[in-house]
Amino acid sequence: MVQSPSLLNHSNLILKMSLKLTEQAAHRIQHFLQQDDNAIGFRVKVKKMGCSGWGYDVSIAHDKQDDDVVFEDHGITLIVPQQDMDKVKGTTIDYERQGINQIFVYKNPNATGSCGCGESFTTA
Repeated sequence: MVQSPSLLNHSNLILKMSLKLTEQAAHRIQHFLQQDDNAIGFRVKVKKMGCSGWGYDVSIAHDKQDDDVVFEDHGITLIVPQQDMDKVKGTTIDYERQGINQIFVYKNPNATGSCGCGESFTTA
């Protein structure tokens, strides 16, 4: 599951740190990956934004950095910068229809709060 040598011998740690995809999210991400011949996976990171502090920054990954942590779920390669793992470990990514919109929804057990508009979150 994890391709980071420092984590391979710690199965309990791997399970707690893993990102998970719902079937709907995996299907949508696979659609994006199939459109890009150079895609190697789906990058999930956080950046300062919004009024609460952190927001998700997702993109199609074309390369892997030495400090990236790599997971696989539903056949999708997920790539997370090591420095973001404390903020996203255990997160489940879903893809939901909300009215006429369809969006990725992040169920993050590390989030201790979010702004009123839901654009950003805080962690302990």
